[in-house]
Amino acid sequence: MMPIALLLALAAQTPPAAAAPGLPIAALPRQEMPARGCAAYLFTRGEKPVFMAMASADPAQLRLSLNGTITDIARAAQSGAGGFGFAGVTDYAGGDVRATLDMTIETRADVTDGAAVSAATLRIDRTGQDSVVMPLAGIVGCAK
Repeated sequence: MMPIALLLALAAQTPPAAAAPGLPIAALPRQEMPARGCAAYLFTRGEKPVFMAMASADPAQLRLSLNGTITDIARAAQSGAGGFGFAGVTDYAGGDVRATLDMTIETRADVTDGAAVSAATLRIDRTGQDSVVMPLAGIVGCAK
């Protein structure tokens, strides 16, 4: 797991146009902390993490960059233990997009006003198109 400060610094950088060439999902630009509740900031795993998704607990939605457009998808269902306003597995749906976010949230002594997301998997399904599955990790930040 990368240090939290490094992940936040990466989220503040200007992202590349596409984190995965040939895929419909691209990196997100910098996102603000939520005004209320918590948000999970999710990055690709690897040597140079790329900020790919933000899930917010209130409102309950997932933010992605799909085909060059920032898209918010509402929560449709959730199950399992998570924490900080999130479930272990959350389904999102809107228009022709469905997404499933499966994440492990860990409370750690070195993280205040949030937690670490030690592992996550994001699956994106779009009508008539191939599905995309990405392994992610990140942090949860909460409004004070």
